[in-house]
Amino acid sequence: MMLVVFVAKLGLFPIGGMEDPRFEGGSIAHVVDVLYHLVLPAFTLGIIYLAYYSRLARASMLEVLESDYIRTARAKGVDERSVVYRHALRNALIPVVTIAGLQFGALFSGAVLVETVFSWPGLGRLAFESILRHDTPMMLGLLIASAAMVIVANLLTDVVYRMIDPRIRVGAKR
Repeated sequence: MMLVVFVAKLGLFPIGGMEDPRFEGGSIAHVVDVLYHLVLPAFTLGIIYLAYYSRLARASMLEVLESDYIRTARAKGVDERSVVYRHALRNALIPVVTIAGLQFGALFSGAVLVETVFSWPGLGRLAFESILRHDTPMMLGLLIASAAMVIVANLLTDVVYRMIDPRIRVGAKR
């Protein structure tokens, strides 16, 4: 639908590929050209999870805003902006970060379709072409690489936990 609306009907974006083959220019102009070609694939891949993350963040924020420590901060006279951003948002982001870390593998599987539709060269398109060619060694390599990326994403999720909530300690004893 993105191709039909934004390329065929409105003519706002290129039909596919990573860059314009007729492009001539400097390195900054080349980066701008690649980013221009990246808008539709990135938006398509990201819009899938937008509603889910928005609902999760809203529900988590509403739950945190009703907590005792938020009422205490308000009773102490802390300004509302500080209460929301400094106290509530940090705790409300923990479920969102958890789901984002867990869904990283689904993002890779979505990239297979998006990269194929938008003719974007990447691991997703390579996986699709390897399946069509019955290239088992390449598929195994991509499977191992994607498993490693999921492991790294889970490790980064744990690091982000520590940045969001300093109470989460490594090896803390209760």
